[in-house]
Amino acid sequence: MDEEESKLMNADRLPGPFPDVAQTWAVLQNQLPITPIRSEQDYQQMVRVANSLADHLNGNEEDPLADLFAIVTDLIGSWEAHNVTIPKAEPREVLRHLLETHGLKQKDLIGIASPTVVSDILAGRRAISKKVAKALAVRFNTDVSAFL
Repeated sequence: MDEEESKLMNADRLPGPFPDVAQTWAVLQNQLPITPIRSEQDYQQMVRVANSLADHLNGNEEDPLADLFAIVTDLIGSWEAHNVTIPKAEPREVLRHLLETHGLKQKDLIGIASPTVVSDILAGRRAISKKVAKALAVRFNTDVSAFL
């Protein structure tokens, strides 16, 4: 039996005794508060964790923390799908609402658009392009039509 087959056979088992796993989890949570999202406060905390991880990763999908980032963003996405409502408003107001709801600043969208472009959008001096709308929809886990 090769190593891959052995991993598959043992996939339903934890890698160590529960006390060891519990102790390791407690240490991790002291350093990085990862919890189920049950409230707006939990949600804001997880958004801060995700933003910190995103800053650390800087697009590097090979980093060992990339899986942790995926887990945290899945938790956030699940919460948003059930708790965050998108207002029926102009696209720039939707963007403003989502920035406030997520505790983000214009500079936090730097991978999507420059702070100047975001500022122009929010001020009504510029429309949201299709490319930016698609990226915002992915970032905020919503339909692209909210930004067009």
